[in-house]
Amino acid sequence: MTSPSPSPEHTRLTLALRELRTRTGLSLAALAAKTAFSKSSWERYLNGKTLPPREAVEELCRLAGRPPGRCLALWEIAESEWRGRAREAPTAPAAGTPPKAPEPVPPAATAHRGVAAVALLASACALVVGGVAVAVFLLLPHPDGARRAAALPATPTGPRCRGSACEGADPMRMNCANAPDTLATRHTASGAWLELRGSPACGASWGRMWDTRIGDRMEVTVGGRVRRAEVRDAVDAASYVYTPMAVSRPGAVVHACFRPAGAGRGECFDARVAGAGGR
Repeated sequence: MTSPSPSPEHTRLTLALRELRTRTGLSLAALAAKTAFSKSSWERYLNGKTLPPREAVEELCRLAGRPPGRCLALWEIAESEWRGRAREAPTAPAAGTPPKAPEPVPPAATAHRGVAAVALLASACALVVGGVAVAVFLLLPHPDGARRAAALPATPTGPRCRGSACEGADPMRMNCANAPDTLATRHTASGAWLELRGSPACGASWGRMWDTRIGDRMEVTVGGRVRRAEVRDAVDAASYVYTPMAVSRPGAVVHACFRPAGAGRGECFDARVAGAGGR
């Protein structure tokens, strides 16, 4: 289905699908050979030109060896937004018919769409989310001033910062997470997954976590600078949560610590940023 125009929700889903495709290591032709979708279809899905069907999201998660819950939650929100915008799109009047003024959308209908989006997300993630609109959740600030991925521009572009300009910024919002290096991966005792990632183009590193619980925290330290992220609500627990970025030059050591919710024991590990001559 082709969206009337790219939305932040669609953009966030597109970036998640790109990460999964990178993890598979498959070309577009190989994806087409292993799924029921053509090479041209995958090109449209991965470039944000078309909202993919639910089955395509499930297939890509399967090929990447990742549980589909997070991406399906993103898909539910994007698909709900697409349906709402498609219904509101104006149609061309017949010849000789004066254009009809658009009818105002009642506040109750707007509120209903927001509640529906939350309900869809709760169903996909098997979590209970309160009656607060998803858009409000996505725009709340993270620690150190980072913003959630919904603040991304509608169309992904190249990196929007480099070096010191990336310090403390959101890797998704700055487009540093489009094609990052994975420095290390860790599966914690509590079941959460952690990754340390770096962008040579941005000259920065950060951490991300998923399969988490509300209250889980992650800290990333580079050169004495600590960047933190916390799983604050059900939307976070159903998605990737990113720490802000820290400048990291080739050869720098990136130290990560995971603090599980409750009285669980923390886990720490290190990774090194690849040098200019290799990974």
